[in-house]
Amino acid sequence: MNLLMRVEKWCLWGHVLSMVFGLAGLLWVMPHPEILEYLPAGSTLYSWSLAGGGVAYILMGVVTTSLYCYRTIGLKALLAFLIPAISVSLSCELLGTSTGLPFGDYSYLNGLGYKIAGLVPFTIPLSWFYLGISCYLLARGGLLTKGQSGLWQLPALTTGALLLMSWDFVLDPAMSQTAMPFWYWHTPGEFFGMPYQNFAGWFFTGLIFMSIAATFWRENGHVNRLTRSELSIPLIIYMANFSFAMLMSLAGGIYTPVFLGLILGLLPAFMCWLTAPIDSDLVMVQIRLRPTVEMHTAGVSES
Repeated sequence: MNLLMRVEKWCLWGHVLSMVFGLAGLLWVMPHPEILEYLPAGSTLYSWSLAGGGVAYILMGVVTTSLYCYRTIGLKALLAFLIPAISVSLSCELLGTSTGLPFGDYSYLNGLGYKIAGLVPFTIPLSWFYLGISCYLLARGGLLTKGQSGLWQLPALTTGALLLMSWDFVLDPAMSQTAMPFWYWHTPGEFFGMPYQNFAGWFFTGLIFMSIAATFWRENGHVNRLTRSELSIPLIIYMANFSFAMLMSLAGGIYTPVFLGLILGLLPAFMCWLTAPIDSDLVMVQIRLRPTVEMHTAGVSES
């Protein structure tokens, strides 16, 4: 387990640093290519980063999140989210790039790896997974502190889907309208080049696979006992990816989607983390429960 935790930590650092280097390349080096003349092997490293940087940072995010979930909620709960997230998101992406539903009429360019069916880079459903589970764990941590089920799950599900959709407020302009686009809209939409249906597609796609996972998580006590410190990894993942896309959008002069993303995404994510139980709160709950359990046990013994 110690080895896995070290790998998790290294991949988290690699995930964050790869976005930092990506920002430097896209916002600093690309507008000023003469800088490469003063850097040893600068041209080679820059070419490598353009060719595989996007794939590398997504894969490190997937490894980080998978190891974190394996450590905190277990393999069964991890698979119960990973399989629906990848299956549902890939199906929606293939449908979207073929028919325009549910996101709109768009196509992927190069830079994100091998394209499944020649349409969707294999890294796209992986990004849905690792951002999706980070969003949903934060939402559950802040809103399901007592492990409620049934309709009580609805606020956590809608909040998780909202956090995921809000990431797209800043992601989509950064990835489709800046210096190095990774996809493009065939028909520019009404909202900063994005169609409104894109956001509905994001929300409901996330809501579907989060709801599927929630049905399998009902009997998993580990999912309902995550503390604030344990939710730090999902918060870092969400904030790092949000910040990367936000800075890209701001550099492109796109401000309104960033503001909406901050209000509907980053702030609620932080509040969910802040309202999650801290370790001492969990200990106090256990202390309160222990006398009740002991009294019940004593009563059974006397009878």
